[in-house]
Amino acid sequence: MNNELIAEAEREYSKDFAEIDKTALSNQQKVLDAFRDCRVSSRHFAPSTGYGYGDDGRDKLSEVFAAVFRTEAALTSAHFASGTHTISCALFGILRPNDRVLCLSGYPYDTLRGVIFGEGNGSLKDFGITFDVAELSGGKLDYELIESKLRSRPYSALYFQRSPGYERRKGFSIEEIADIISFVRKFTDAPFIVDNCYGEFAETREPSEVGADLIIGSLIKNPGGSLAPTGGYVAGKRELVDKVAASLTAPGLGAEIGSYEHSYRNFYQGLFIAPHVVAQARKGGLLIAAVLERLGYTVFPSAAERCGDIVRVIDFNDKEKMLRFCRALQEASPIDSFARPDPWDMPGYEDQVIMAAGTFVQGSSIELSADAPVRPPYSLYVQGGITYEHTKIALERCLQAL
Repeated sequence: MNNELIAEAEREYSKDFAEIDKTALSNQQKVLDAFRDCRVSSRHFAPSTGYGYGDDGRDKLSEVFAAVFRTEAALTSAHFASGTHTISCALFGILRPNDRVLCLSGYPYDTLRGVIFGEGNGSLKDFGITFDVAELSGGKLDYELIESKLRSRPYSALYFQRSPGYERRKGFSIEEIADIISFVRKFTDAPFIVDNCYGEFAETREPSEVGADLIIGSLIKNPGGSLAPTGGYVAGKRELVDKVAASLTAPGLGAEIGSYEHSYRNFYQGLFIAPHVVAQARKGGLLIAAVLERLGYTVFPSAAERCGDIVRVIDFNDKEKMLRFCRALQEASPIDSFARPDPWDMPGYEDQVIMAAGTFVQGSSIELSADAPVRPPYSLYVQGGITYEHTKIALERCLQAL
């Protein structure tokens, strides 16, 4: 029965699978061109120690990221501890006391709320920086509300989150991002900053190619190709990137220091295979959406919709079903398959969170994983999958569990 469901879904969406492959080919050409144009050599894999002065591997990696994302500059560093840390460094680097930011895409991801709205913890709010939020309307951008806010006062920066976070919506497409950038430029020339996490290589263009001034992401998501062991990147206008570098290290030092005693090879190789790995994850996500919809579950985005990132949101409307699906996914993982995921009080989240992630790199969400705040309607966020075949096998186990 389950095998038939999967086979039917594969037949129905064969053209969509082919379109994903076409996108991967375009992105692979872009990445290959960047490596060739930047003259990457095996010497750039060499480690460094201490201050890291003259670390060619570090500097060249940033140069390649700038070429891939077609920006003036980039800062790619193993010293960014997570996507949240990278975004935090970017915001603290660019913003100043009494600045005001408008978030156009609804409330930011849970772990960022302490960075932005926290009290007494060194947050942006503690430094007198105000973060206004234009809430979404039915999961879509509210252009009227955004215009009203932009007309009411000046903003120092505009912030946009591409992926859904823990909202029940689909990730925003490049076309939608291009449209909102064009719209806000009627009212302001403030820097447009995009949290690009989960979105890299999901389409043939990046937000930086349609007007974003700075894009930010994590290397243990899409651009690390499942090989990068840690790190993050920012890419965009040189002036903004330099400010972020000063926030990561120290003013006056910026990107000139920062050593890494292990080889940079996994960062380069991970970026090189990332277009293919993201395509594998997108195919797996499409299969999951198509099969779960056949069983009556609501999925964001639906299988028939274009997906702007690698995340699929499944409404279970039943706590136990969601937990069973998570545990079955963990059982089908290559690492820690014997572990039982249970909800726990994870730092940075308002609700208990359950996570299924038997990954080679801890917390790597380009690898097949799922997580959710344990609250109604018990929506599970499934992402990643470095091979389509693994996702297919895991899905069979999850269907048995349901």
